[in-house]
Amino acid sequence: MSSHDKSSRIENVQNQLLSDNWYVLRKYTYDLIKRNGERQPQSREVYDRGNGATILLYNRPKKTVLLIKQFRMPTYVNGNPTGMLLETCAGLLDNDSPEDCIRKEAIEETGFAVGKVDKLFEAYMSPGSVTEIVHFFAAEYDESQRQNAGGGVEDEDIDVLEVPFTEALAMIKDGRIKDGKTIMLLQHAQIQGWLA
Repeated sequence: MSSHDKSSRIENVQNQLLSDNWYVLRKYTYDLIKRNGERQPQSREVYDRGNGATILLYNRPKKTVLLIKQFRMPTYVNGNPTGMLLETCAGLLDNDSPEDCIRKEAIEETGFAVGKVDKLFEAYMSPGSVTEIVHFFAAEYDESQRQNAGGGVEDEDIDVLEVPFTEALAMIKDGRIKDGKTIMLLQHAQIQGWLA
């Protein structure tokens, strides 16, 4: 382990609550101990919205994936004219385990009760400002697992789309899919050759 990998690279950590209106936004001030031993005062705002899970639902015989389309205000604010985003099924863990969370989200959002789910990996999605770790899963689906039409709960208004895998990959290239977790899962499926 090199000297700059030590966990004690920061000292004098203080934090100030800025908002807990929806999730929690805090301002952290601290001294960063640089590799040469020099102290550098820094401050960062950190948003804690909890951790999440996402799943790629795919059908080998049909060579399709299930995606959802929903309104995402932050994308609307940042150049997405309709605010609608194509994504893999996902949700915040709340108090569930990642696997329980993603099974529940799959039924709520897509209408499919998935069987075996495979945990692929986990990742920090926006580590410069957001604490969230997302747990990535994949599972095969077929019509026999359909429980309902999907569409989400309460304030959600979700469209469910069954998309040919080759088209989903093309949608990344032409910008119709711009969601990071979705791109990661589709590219993972491509690397693994699940729908070749």
